[in-house]
Amino acid sequence: MVTLSLESAIRGVQLLLGWSVLIQSVEYLRMQSALQAFGEQGVWRWSLQEREMPTRAPWFLSSVGWLFAPIQLQVLFWLRALSALCLMVGLTGVVLMAFLFVSTVLLLFRFRGAFNGGSDFMTLVVVSGLFLSDAFAPWVGGESAHHAALWYIALHALSSYFVSGWVKLKRAEWRSGEALVIFLDAGIYGPLGRNSVFRHRHVARLCSWSFMLWEALSPAILIGPMAALLFCAVATVFHFLVFWYFGLNRFFWAWMVTFPALVYCSGWAASF
Repeated sequence: MVTLSLESAIRGVQLLLGWSVLIQSVEYLRMQSALQAFGEQGVWRWSLQEREMPTRAPWFLSSVGWLFAPIQLQVLFWLRALSALCLMVGLTGVVLMAFLFVSTVLLLFRFRGAFNGGSDFMTLVVVSGLFLSDAFAPWVGGESAHHAALWYIALHALSSYFVSGWVKLKRAEWRSGEALVIFLDAGIYGPLGRNSVFRHRHVARLCSWSFMLWEALSPAILIGPMAALLFCAVATVFHFLVFWYFGLNRFFWAWMVTFPALVYCSGWAASF
């Protein structure tokens, strides 16, 4: 039976997380550079978003306002990129993870919850799991802390897939395949051509049901690591297609980070 050791799983999560955060940091930096051309007309400027938080204490708004100024924000992005590289080469620890955790929360606040939807929240899940693991390791032991972190990450990932699948199954437009066509029409290559294969009712329905059942049955991967590997292979194709049709590159890497945790936890669960 194919299994993944605790050390390999943690290292895999760290490596993929570093790569994911590095891509996010580069994306932020490129966006920051592009928006400077618009000056105060940039849609993400803090002076505009600050108005939506009238109940915040003035001292708090003043503090984060200084941090979110263009130069300081750019420094924050560079520091996250450097931290991501450290994580990728194995230079990790509680201080590094604390910085990534705090900076991730600050960026979620900066962009009013998330800049790129669920992928940013999944990044926060993984970062918080590794941060808490490093923080509690001196008291509970590194092995127990890493084991708990992997389960924390895996359960969040599985619940994400599970809820997404069952919500779609409850909607008639998803069961009929109509919702799939609507989404693809709104994609970066949309609208679909008149003769697109996805406009065929049976094809759209088959694709919809395939991915809905795959998501809804995601907890079944805990029967063994082979099931988890198969699930992750399908997930890779699924998230790549989401990237290809909708340009959501962060989603691809944010969920890839969770795969080592899924394989490890499925192997651990199957051993009982």
